[in-house]
Amino acid sequence: MSGAGGAGHDAVVVGAGPNGLVAANHLADAGWSVLVLEEQPEAGGAVRSDRELDPDFVHDTFSAFYPLALASAAVVDLRLEDHGLEWAHAPAVLGHVMSDGRWALLHRDRHVTAGLLDDLEPGDGEAWLELCATWDRIGGPLVEALTSPFPPLGASTRLLRALPRAGGLDLVRTLLTPAASIARHRFRGEAPGLLLSGNAGHADLPLNSPGSGVFGLLMTMLGQTVGFPVPVGGAGALSAALVRRLEAKGGEVRTGAAVDHVVVTDGRAVAVTTRDGQRYDAGRAVLAAVTAPALFEHLLDPADVPSRVSRGMPAFELDPGTVKVDWALDGPIPWASTPAYAPGTVHVGDSVAQMTEAMTQVGAGSIPAAPFMLTGQMTTSDPTRSPAGTESFWAYTHVPQPGLTRGDAGGDDLTGRWDHDECERFADRMQARMEAVAPGFGDRVRVRRVLGPHELQARDANLVGGALNGGTSQLHQELFFRPVPGMLGRAGTGVRGLFLASSSAHPGGGVHGAAGANAARAALARHPVAGVARTVRQVGRGRGR
Repeated sequence: MSGAGGAGHDAVVVGAGPNGLVAANHLADAGWSVLVLEEQPEAGGAVRSDRELDPDFVHDTFSAFYPLALASAAVVDLRLEDHGLEWAHAPAVLGHVMSDGRWALLHRDRHVTAGLLDDLEPGDGEAWLELCATWDRIGGPLVEALTSPFPPLGASTRLLRALPRAGGLDLVRTLLTPAASIARHRFRGEAPGLLLSGNAGHADLPLNSPGSGVFGLLMTMLGQTVGFPVPVGGAGALSAALVRRLEAKGGEVRTGAAVDHVVVTDGRAVAVTTRDGQRYDAGRAVLAAVTAPALFEHLLDPADVPSRVSRGMPAFELDPGTVKVDWALDGPIPWASTPAYAPGTVHVGDSVAQMTEAMTQVGAGSIPAAPFMLTGQMTTSDPTRSPAGTESFWAYTHVPQPGLTRGDAGGDDLTGRWDHDECERFADRMQARMEAVAPGFGDRVRVRRVLGPHELQARDANLVGGALNGGTSQLHQELFFRPVPGMLGRAGTGVRGLFLASSSAHPGGGVHGAAGANAARAALARHPVAGVARTVRQVGRGRGR
């Protein structure tokens, strides 16, 4: 099958972010000819790095740490290390400066973590090891269930078998407990609550809501088991390895190709067209690694959108916006107190209560007065990121989506326009947060860059208004509600041969590749040919660890 864009392919993948590239690799493993089309001038989506601030500094443009990539079979099975990917780890996984200046630290060695917690509050170390032992029993099948196609029957069966030995109904209750409450039931000191709640804050789940607990536990225990690794040389090295592997399998990535339409004939997706007038035919499938609104409201003709999907799309909810600041620092961060082990990730929040307040303000449409910040010491994690004695550093925090801001809790009259002036003023607020925990921080700033909601979207169209997860992670839009109830959490769209392969699909945000792998599995299942059945089973199997 041919088109103006050249010879046709078995599959066309729209978007060369991590989900699109993972999907393409799994299809290529099954022997399909695959073409990936990417709007930006380079592949990677939200997994890219650059030297814009200073030629001697590598900054990750968007995401930076990748525990889910080491826990998800969708990525692990690709063996990207055979294609040049190297991982690096900071001495400690993450840290949180406590109200009294001491550090809550998570180390990859659980016994080191326990010892540090026991130094802060005797007895908390033993309680931590008990929590780790519980995770040992349920962690594998839980990760597998969360990243497998919905419904995850096999993984759910294994999880149910593990539950009685892991605590039964008491554990189920714990998993449903808000992150802000879990630590109060298990620990005496402040530190475990900061670690669990801070990790829950990586999603847009209110810390006092159900769902935040299981996510906080998931991220914390992944940090305890696989760590928060970074690709040596920058986030873009992960994407580059995915591209090299795909090309080695005969696949192709074309950048600077902005898809503007999915062609549907007789109820089946048969091709895509690009803004420059090219048509690319798809003999078997089109996989759209774009947000659900982009696919159903822009790339498809309204008449081609199934009614059950079109009914649900008006209620589709994005996650909050984001402001990210990158700094090139002339020296290490002058923390007010020196941690026992230098953490790669640092959470900045005064207390669990204050973090909860900041996230509640965002949920209510207010720009937070004292934003809860996730930060990354990238040179500490990977010394190749900047010259010795310096630090490549970033921080990001959530803000209301553009157009949904109702006020500024900080009293600076920010409106949520997020133009250059407002982004810089809010970045000053974020930098003041750093100055409070690291006096003299500003004196070490060589240069900084502020990426507000509009800049993030301009660099990756999937980051709509700075939303990082392709849609809210709250329970009303997860599992069989994602992206809309009519799709039942599956990659199939109701249009034959068209599959949703982005974080708008189950299981949502994070660099785990599961949404892409699930879409590839669904596409392969529609075309069972020699050699494909084994790959279908492999992609759908999942192997959390």
